[in-house]
Amino acid sequence: MKTLYFDVFAGISGDMCLGALIDLGCSGDELRETLSGMNIPGFDLTWERVMRGPLSGIKAHVRVEEEHHVHRTLSDMLAIVDRISWPAGVRERIESVFTVLAKAEGRIHNKPYDQIHFHEVGSYDAVIDIAGTLLALHLLGVENCACSKIHVGEGFAQTRHGKLPLPVPATADLLQGFDLYSTGRAMEMATPTGAALLKVLAGQSSSLAAMTLEKIGYGAGTRDPKDLPGLLRVFLGETGVSVNEAVSVVEANIDDMNPEFFEPLMEKLFEAGALDVSFAPITMKKNRPAVLLSVITSMALREKIAQTLLQHSTSIGVRMHACERRTLQRKSCEVQTPWGAVRGKICWGHGVQERFTPEYEDCHRIQLETQTPLARIYEEALRAYWRQS
Repeated sequence: MKTLYFDVFAGISGDMCLGALIDLGCSGDELRETLSGMNIPGFDLTWERVMRGPLSGIKAHVRVEEEHHVHRTLSDMLAIVDRISWPAGVRERIESVFTVLAKAEGRIHNKPYDQIHFHEVGSYDAVIDIAGTLLALHLLGVENCACSKIHVGEGFAQTRHGKLPLPVPATADLLQGFDLYSTGRAMEMATPTGAALLKVLAGQSSSLAAMTLEKIGYGAGTRDPKDLPGLLRVFLGETGVSVNEAVSVVEANIDDMNPEFFEPLMEKLFEAGALDVSFAPITMKKNRPAVLLSVITSMALREKIAQTLLQHSTSIGVRMHACERRTLQRKSCEVQTPWGAVRGKICWGHGVQERFTPEYEDCHRIQLETQTPLARIYEEALRAYWRQS
């Protein structure tokens, strides 16, 4: 599994993320060409290699022409994003990042999140930082993200809301569940944009998992402190077992829905990006029979999954909690049987010997076409795999 690990030893911001991913080898030209489709006034994206202390990294420069004192809502931000078509999954992640930002601001200011007016994080360059980072992860083929403990600053920052303590309230809210530390630096080291990206992509702090390291990237911040390289470091590599892969479980108890509606609900959830969907019978108050619906999803898509569940079921609320998922290393394979090709998956790792699992849909199709017992088709597919391996 292609994994990116954020080593947040000197804080994190949106432009640091962009710079680090360009340093890994993501095409800045491709990013600029795609992002220009949002028609943001005066937009340009450039980058350069700079020194931060004894280390070098890529500094991403985002240029836009911003109107003064513009206060955009969540729907305003998404309207900008929707000016172009995004690769699969990128648009959903962008929405998730802006949604967690809006919800953090809503909790702080005691307002509904869809009525919140963004200030610093509602600027055009924030759109570029967030959308560009998520597009870059897609272009690099990253499947999973994790992050270290987060180095944050102390003191106060001057914002449009006035003087606020560091980390600023939005950042502090977003970093709940992460491991934070400070070394007393009186500066903003983790920005709300950087915190929101980590919230959606990683969900929590974790140790660096066993990884075959491929590349290291460094993204430079604007500041250049003398006693600490102002860089975000990222590790890109293959992890065989995702010991610390953060996922979210979205659940609802449903006792008033037509059973015929559960199948289309499951289809909608998988279309929205669910990793797994299950139903279990339960008994609720007044001895009512009901169904416990559980959905496993990535941290990036949990808001999308919750929205889909509420839209396509009779539930009036959902529960969401983070957990860890451990998976085996796997790859696709195809074998030849007497009735034609059968696809399947090879799994191995973490003390488990290599095994092959035929794809049910292929075996079922052959069964319908040939009237051969399904068990025999599975047996032939397994024999074919071991013959060719």
